[in-house]
Amino acid sequence: MIDDLEELVKAAVGEVFSTMLAQQIEPEPPNSPVVNGDATIAGSVGFIGNLTGIVYLYLPQGFAVRLTEKLLGISPQSVESEELVNDSVGELTNMVVGHLKSRLSDRGRSCVMTIPSIVRGTNFCIEPVSSTIRRLLTFRSHEHQVVVEILMRPDTSS
Repeated sequence: MIDDLEELVKAAVGEVFSTMLAQQIEPEPPNSPVVNGDATIAGSVGFIGNLTGIVYLYLPQGFAVRLTEKLLGISPQSVESEELVNDSVGELTNMVVGHLKSRLSDRGRSCVMTIPSIVRGTNFCIEPVSSTIRRLLTFRSHEHQVVVEILMRPDTSS
């Protein structure tokens, strides 16, 4: 199921970036190196049900500010607070997982979503527990790398 989930997440990221941001984004080849060390904003939204997991959307801070401008249709000078950027990254993550939830429901895998949360920092990583299935997907939007991490509890329903 994790391979199907990866494809669903790739489609969700592409759809959200093109529809909501008019922004081109392309998946990078599998196992592309993850650029880390810059200020990063990570949004996370979980899904609980027939499948249980969490999706993290990692964005470089400067790119997150530009996406906030696009999402809200505001000028760069109007992005005055970290809270506004946090809300926008949370909403983008929510849209990606909402798209995923819809596709899972289409396949008979109902689930509910958690509220978005945000982590900010430099050179950090999320460490899942050992029983968790983990996948990293990287995307490229112009010069910016976007990383999506999927953590999922193993499917025991089969």
